[in-house]
Amino acid sequence: MRETILFKALSDPIRLRLASLLAIAGEKCVCVLAQALDEPDFKISRHLGIMRSAGMVESRREGTWIYYKLAKPHNEIEESLQKCLKIHMKDHETIKQDLERLEVASCSIEPGLKKTNNPAIDQV
Repeated sequence: MRETILFKALSDPIRLRLASLLAIAGEKCVCVLAQALDEPDFKISRHLGIMRSAGMVESRREGTWIYYKLAKPHNEIEESLQKCLKIHMKDHETIKQDLERLEVASCSIEPGLKKTNNPAIDQV
């Protein structure tokens, strides 16, 4: 049953937050999502990989960045779930904080600098 795989993928809090952000804000790259959730890129990539395997998200590569978006719903349950994430999760306190960080998140770093996901260091 496809729904079982979908709901199992959403059972992790980070994946639920990622799905909510993608439903609300649309397609985003891994580095921006990592900044929004205040988690390292590798951790976000791993969770997005699980979501992709479950058919929840689609990805595309643009240069060194990989962008993710919610996959098109295959049935009414998936369509309702995406609407629910978009409408209701934006009022959840954690998602509000994620959205605030998302507004200022950026993939651009100066050439030669390595991003650390630590704003105090990355701003230097």
